[in-house]
Amino acid sequence: MHDSNVTVPGKLVGKVALVTGGAGGIGSAICRALAEEGVTVVVGYHQSAAAAKALVTAMSSCATSAESPHIALAAPVTDSIALAGLAQEIEQRFGRLDVLVNCAGVTRFVAHANLAELDDKLIDEIFSTNVRGPIALVRAMKSLLQRHADGLVVNVSSIAAKSAMGSNIAYCASKAALDNLTKSLARALAPDIRVVSVAPGLVDTEFVKQLDVRWRDEQVTRTPLSRLCTPTEVGQAVVACATHFVFSTGVVFDVDGGRALL
Repeated sequence: MHDSNVTVPGKLVGKVALVTGGAGGIGSAICRALAEEGVTVVVGYHQSAAAAKALVTAMSSCATSAESPHIALAAPVTDSIALAGLAQEIEQRFGRLDVLVNCAGVTRFVAHANLAELDDKLIDEIFSTNVRGPIALVRAMKSLLQRHADGLVVNVSSIAAKSAMGSNIAYCASKAALDNLTKSLARALAPDIRVVSVAPGLVDTEFVKQLDVRWRDEQVTRTPLSRLCTPTEVGQAVVACATHFVFSTGVVFDVDGGRALL
């Protein structure tokens, strides 16, 4: 019988996680969910230093120690040199990294038929952040994640990867590439590192709440569970990957309220 040192329910205390895009609407919910399970969270940010530090302060208010176990660190996902430095800092501070959540992503609403507005600059930005970024993060953090033979990478994808319906064509394609990357990395990094995707439907972030009400309501009616996904539910899905689905790798977990059924 195989007796591996895998992450199991109730065993996240003492673990360290890096969440890129950790100050965003979805990223911050993932950080909070992990922190509530006793994980020490590195909130990775690019241009949102103030928001990341405020999140660390908020999460630390629940800590039993006067000293915060969490920290906000710059994690520019398109800068491989900076990511190598980030890996060194995490090793110096914590001596380990157990979970990497690739949540950083960019997009902009462009009608799918409007190819003229989908300019090269936007396409390059989407793919460099949404696809090359996760590859660069795994490359930089690989040795740390392998250290205890139970590393976990969670890529935050989207149901747009399969539906081809999303903010723009390049975004949909980038998420499809991310899911394919999840499978390739899972094969390449096994057995020491598991790699999975969490694919939400439309998430009810503050950004989404500011969009056209009729369009938002239409998305609700097209979801069998008759509501949008909450950021907290994405965070719970990430936690589940670390606590319950410990024999899963190379798979995509949909968190979409059954959207694919309609």
